[in-house]
Amino acid sequence: MRIALIAHDKKKDEMIRFAKEFESYLGIHDLFATGTTGKLINESTKLKVHCYKSGPLGGDQEIGAQVANGNLDLVVFFRDPLTSQPHEPDISALLRLCDVYEIPLATNISTAKMIIRKGDSSC
Repeated sequence: MRIALIAHDKKKDEMIRFAKEFESYLGIHDLFATGTTGKLINESTKLKVHCYKSGPLGGDQEIGAQVANGNLDLVVFFRDPLTSQPHEPDISALLRLCDVYEIPLATNISTAKMIIRKGDSSC
């Protein structure tokens, strides 16, 4: 499976905890992330994550293009709903593309865990 991992600044620690908790499961899949999130996951785990640009610099759009081209199977995007994002149009476009192309999208840790546990019989 091809999985994108994205986290807003205030959710990056949560994403690292998630990646560590599910490291053995995530490790058998192809992982992609926006720049800073991917860098932090690479530094904090043994996972190998392909990094696109940082979200505000076009990373959300790069991941959106992968969704549109059928190159992703799941997007895990820990959003911070309480903080205004300067690249909100890019975020909205990515979420819309996930809906258009029927790509599962987890925008919080509870949903992400549910999806991972459903896909991993060892959890």
